[in-house]
Amino acid sequence: MTRRLYTFLNGQSDGRKNMKALLGGKGANLCEMARHGLAVPPGFTITTEVCQEFYRNNKQLPEGLMHEIKAAVLLIQDDMHETFACTENPLLFSVRSGAAVSMPGMMDTVLN
Repeated sequence: MTRRLYTFLNGQSDGRKNMKALLGGKGANLCEMARHGLAVPPGFTITTEVCQEFYRNNKQLPEGLMHEIKAAVLLIQDDMHETFACTENPLLFSVRSGAAVSMPGMMDTVLN
């Protein structure tokens, strides 16, 4: 199975700056900064291939993707000592869209 998520936390990531076609510009650079120990909040990037698969699959999320996302959220929860969707100590995420090449005005993404 092709890898669909790349996490970045605790100064570690398998993503690299030269992976912009796969991770988008923001995702590739966040992974690279985390690898170099810069103060990047932990997170994950869903690959651009998932977006392509989404459209090939009649705008349905690929099978198993939600399980992978939930596993990534659990990793981040453990790292941050916060809980996603908790009212007492909430873990908050910033959701950003991105592409390998910037296309101003193009917001037709999975987020929409």
